[in-house]
Amino acid sequence: MNESKDAAVPEPVVFIVDDDEAVRDALAALVEVAGLAACTFDNPLAFLHRYSVDQPGCVVADLRMPFMDGLELQEELARRGGTLPVIVITAHGQVGAAVAALRAGAVDFLEKPFDDDIFLRRVHEALQRDARQRRDRSAAADALARLAQLSAREREVAALMVEGCANKVIAARLGIGVRTVETHRANVLNKLGIRTVAELMRLWLHTE
Repeated sequence: MNESKDAAVPEPVVFIVDDDEAVRDALAALVEVAGLAACTFDNPLAFLHRYSVDQPGCVVADLRMPFMDGLELQEELARRGGTLPVIVITAHGQVGAAVAALRAGAVDFLEKPFDDDIFLRRVHEALQRDARQRRDRSAAADALARLAQLSAREREVAALMVEGCANKVIAARLGIGVRTVETHRANVLNKLGIRTVAELMRLWLHTE
């Protein structure tokens, strides 16, 4: 596995978890030829011991493995708060297992042997999903931190601003003067480092 060039932004890794050494090696080689980093494990427990929620990437997991199958691994990741997208692979095609994997959020359920191009497309989809989810979580955390700077009253005013209420309406609903509303509005925009209600709306949406 290659080291990231930027320690602050870890390189995405394709984690391959399969008890079949030949399959692990073949998939790792395929991933690396495609210019991606790969890390292999012969069982889910070894992967979970190494796994960190801060590491971006995706998981390619065999359905049938010792100690824990691919669906159980997917469930365990979710239980730990991990959101790494999972691609389940198997040599034993089972409709029920496929449905369960997809309902639990798996990117896909691939039956061996599968086409290399299809596999790599699913891997890229999984990495894109992970990157998008991480960006969304980062934006939400930033929005919450910024909104936490507001006083309780300013937050009430901000919520009504997001609803599109005019100053007079906000004043009436909160039982305060229009001038006071204007002061709170100015404070809200200033504290959040924004200039318009549209920017406030976008920021607010990240917290929902």
